[in-house]
Amino acid sequence: MSHNDRQMNGQHRPNSILDQFELPLAKKSRQRLARLRTAWRESWEEGSFLHQRWEDVGQARHASWHEVASWIKTAGLFGGISLIVLMLDAAGDIASATLKGLSNVPATSTSDGSGLWGTVDHPVRVFLAGQAAHLAVAPAALYAFWQLTGLLGLVGGFFGNAGARIAWLLFGLGSLAMIWSATPAGGRAAATGLAALMWALASIFALRGLTLRPIVHNHPPQFMPQFNPELHLHATLPAPAPAGDDFDNNIHPLQR
Repeated sequence: MSHNDRQMNGQHRPNSILDQFELPLAKKSRQRLARLRTAWRESWEEGSFLHQRWEDVGQARHASWHEVASWIKTAGLFGGISLIVLMLDAAGDIASATLKGLSNVPATSTSDGSGLWGTVDHPVRVFLAGQAAHLAVAPAALYAFWQLTGLLGLVGGFFGNAGARIAWLLFGLGSLAMIWSATPAGGRAAATGLAALMWALASIFALRGLTLRPIVHNHPPQFMPQFNPELHLHATLPAPAPAGDDFDNNIHPLQR
């Protein structure tokens, strides 16, 4: 049947089972779309759900934390916690990659302890390699952790972090103990003293601004209360009796 045969008076005339199902489905879809449009417009009217949520967002820019809507607080806290978790996960991956990278450096390198740095570094390598033989950890991992601790303590201490400064102090004391233990007896004192001087010079940056003097703030108080002690006595005197009144023998009028 031609296209003209399927059109009668401007209306579509179904001639198959498929056409009989297409018309009701198209009508239902248009009705559903119309209902969605109506619901969307009504939700943005004054006092409706979406309109109130938008008002909450607008007020949150000028209100304090206690005045902000609860759903905004919840969303902000959830987003902040998610961000912290992602940052911790990324920091863990970075630290793991750093440790693996440092672990590639052999614990006993070709350095024979010559030079100023070799005098300090070689005993540490030897000590860690000897201790790793009794532990379930590779010597390279111990040496990498020792390097990472010193680096974090130096950088964190420079920025005033208290925990990093404590780690820097423990790193220095531990390094001196390892150098004293692994250096031959003939040069033990010189190697340990040289390491102590290097550690003291590096501490200028790691312990920047640290002082042992107590900080005393001498600021005069803005308001000094003044006390003026005064004694107030209140005495009530009876009114004088009128002339001609009789008094008992045991009662005498108060004379002023």
